[in-house]
Amino acid sequence: MHKPELLAPAGNMEKLKIAVHYGADAVYLGGQAFGLRNMADNFSVAEMGAALDFCHSKGVKAYLTINSYPRNEALVELEQYLAQVAPLPFDAYIVADPGVIDAVRQVSPERELHLSTQANTINWRSARFWQQQGVRRINLAREMTLNNITETVKAVPGMEFEAFMHGALCISYSGRCLISSMLTGRDANQGECTHPCRWSYHLVEESRPGEYFPVVEDENGTFIFNSRDLCLLEHIPALIGSGLHALKIEGRMKGINYVASVLRVYRRAIDEYLDNPAAWVCRPEWLEELAKLSHRGYTTGFLFGQPLDVGQEYQSAYIRSHDFVGVVDEVQGDGTLIISVRNRIKTGDVIEFIGPGMRSDTLTLGLFSSLPERGQPVPAEIAQPNSRILLSVPFDVEAGDLLRREKTTSP
Repeated sequence: MHKPELLAPAGNMEKLKIAVHYGADAVYLGGQAFGLRNMADNFSVAEMGAALDFCHSKGVKAYLTINSYPRNEALVELEQYLAQVAPLPFDAYIVADPGVIDAVRQVSPERELHLSTQANTINWRSARFWQQQGVRRINLAREMTLNNITETVKAVPGMEFEAFMHGALCISYSGRCLISSMLTGRDANQGECTHPCRWSYHLVEESRPGEYFPVVEDENGTFIFNSRDLCLLEHIPALIGSGLHALKIEGRMKGINYVASVLRVYRRAIDEYLDNPAAWVCRPEWLEELAKLSHRGYTTGFLFGQPLDVGQEYQSAYIRSHDFVGVVDEVQGDGTLIISVRNRIKTGDVIEFIGPGMRSDTLTLGLFSSLPERGQPVPAEIAQPNSRILLSVPFDVEAGDLLRREKTTSP
């Protein structure tokens, strides 16, 4: 059975290292131009070299996103950018626009190309066309059903295919949205989406100015913009069985808590299925783990046909049961942990340490040591965000493990 690549987002160096720590086989990252997540931290050309060295030292592949749709006035800058990144040993570029593909072929003719979901590949004839253009892998449109995916994989032998299995869904065709451009002047197709589909809206009838009507759904249909988040955890066997080469997680703008928590679940689920397909079940604790993350409700999207009412989240609100409070920076020789605090913690808090492989241990926080930039550690009962502390725990922890706390706990 083919082992699919688990492909994770890396919005900056910290997220990249977390993705590798929690089991990604490959990561995708963007530079500071020509990607579709310009509001993420992203990587300078200088930082890309260090990112590639780290990934390749761990046996992890790294792909560079160049999947925006540049206008004429940006083409000279595009060629300059491609020349800058050409010496870097990326395992592939993720592209969408035929003009960008043409430019890459001129500057880096041997570079492997992966086609972005932005190219809207939704049938096997399109996939065959892109294969003839030298594309090595295609990220299929999110609008495809499982049957469509399986048929397309079989119809185009020699092509690698990947699909998103978790993360945010766009209300427009595979992300080709114009709402942000029209309302804010920031173009989603240039990497500057303001996510207006997440905003709250009311209707105003022309002859009744000042009367605001809520946007609601009834039995005749929906009039809401905001999609629930995609979650295909329960359908890992079907996705692997379809022949997909890679299963992808969305979220370069999400935090390290999201990256870590989603990866540890899908890594475990995929590995357990590959070890023993006949005995595989979607464990309740996996679903519980995903429910702890900030999300807008979950949907299977178009995998089994039109999503209808299960596809929309009517409150446009995020659901989250836990707060991310820290990350283990270092485990010292005597086992003492150096922890970067991300949210305020205090003695008496019940802190959960989470690591790869669904490893999890809980500790009621006692007295700890605050670690100032200069001077000696001092005993403390409260730690503020962006501080560092020293802590000893009675269980095994690794650098890169995260700390979280239930939201019901007083901060």
